[in-house]
Amino acid sequence: MRTMLRCARLLLAVLAGAQLASAASVHGTVSNGTTGKPAANVEVVLLQLQGGMTPVANTKTDANGQFTLEHPGIGAQPMLVRAVYKGVNFHQALPPGKDTVTLEVFEPSEDAKTVSVASHVVIFQPNGSGLTVGEEYEVRNDAAPPQAYFKSDGNFLMALPENAEMKQIAASGPSGMPVVQAPIDKGKNRYAIAFAFRPGESDVRLSYELPYPNNSTTVKLPTTYGGRLLLVAPPGVRLTADGLRMAGQEQGMNVYEANGQALGTPLAVSLSGTAPLPSAGADGGGAPGRAEDVQGSEGSSSAAIQSIPGRLDSIKWWLVGVLGAFCVFAAVLLARKPVGIAVPAENLPAPAATNAPVAPHKQQSAGADRLAALDAATAVSLDALKDQLFRLELRRQAGTISDEDYARDRAKAEQVLRDLVRG
Repeated sequence: MRTMLRCARLLLAVLAGAQLASAASVHGTVSNGTTGKPAANVEVVLLQLQGGMTPVANTKTDANGQFTLEHPGIGAQPMLVRAVYKGVNFHQALPPGKDTVTLEVFEPSEDAKTVSVASHVVIFQPNGSGLTVGEEYEVRNDAAPPQAYFKSDGNFLMALPENAEMKQIAASGPSGMPVVQAPIDKGKNRYAIAFAFRPGESDVRLSYELPYPNNSTTVKLPTTYGGRLLLVAPPGVRLTADGLRMAGQEQGMNVYEANGQALGTPLAVSLSGTAPLPSAGADGGGAPGRAEDVQGSEGSSSAAIQSIPGRLDSIKWWLVGVLGAFCVFAAVLLARKPVGIAVPAENLPAPAATNAPVAPHKQQSAGADRLAALDAATAVSLDALKDQLFRLELRRQAGTISDEDYARDRAKAEQVLRDLVRG
């Protein structure tokens, strides 16, 4: 009898858990950033990241741009919400523990004058008999009224040097999560991508391999766009070119600036020397730029997501997974706002130095203020930790981190969590 009661209770618990799981939902709103109005009748798709970008639920927005999606994974695992507007995909990350989301879509434009290239960074890294090259274009969209620049047959063209073997192209929107793009072959070693450049700043990143016989070569870099041109190389590599000047160092890499190069004329860069590849665990891992607001086209709907750090002021990973070429490039490019998860002591109020006796009620007040500050700092740290774990999980789902590195970084984050709880 007791066994039957226990089985019945277990069954009820399982059914209750299943009901809770099936009831997991996310509520959201889609607005049109061009018109400033709610986006009605827009298709919304929930994407599961485990095993790739797999659609698991879909719906459409109502007259107020609102929608609701249901799936057991909501709140338990990182997911993405996609809004498809006029054939263009706009994404928003849905981290664990969150059940609301806001997406913004824009009217598409095919006018190339909508965007401009503010800077072009090229990173060289010797790799045995080969030379790994990574490039980043900073693309600005200052259209008024705000629009998304997009063409399905390719709206951003990149030219590679002779003998270059393309490895990967990725693009990220204003908030920073790169999405791998399918290259469109335009012939003569030129490639394009079909990517929706939203208002603000976006990045296009590519990597390729070049022969590097006898540790020396001359690379003729095409200059398709204007803007500032920076070249980056390890200290062990000698780099020369007409109009090239030293511009300093970033994270142990030499930075050069090319001046006076005519647009459309290749820049001949001579390289010689070697430099060891940075270790995969350099700097102990960490968080890249924010992993939100992914955008892309219909053609990139099946592209893998890669959480790749942005710029030189926060190198967090080198040579992620088998795509070492792209990750050397990504590691050298500046991540804008790294998020710390430690509670800085200087943010806590320190008691004033005095020999005068302090009244008990003032002591209690000072202690309460200090605890309040500690609670606030801990809350910020927990939010940062959650964000870091979310990005770490995205990297694991995208296959851009080894099992060893994932386990190590996860253990560090869990240790920080234990320290916060004990504190």
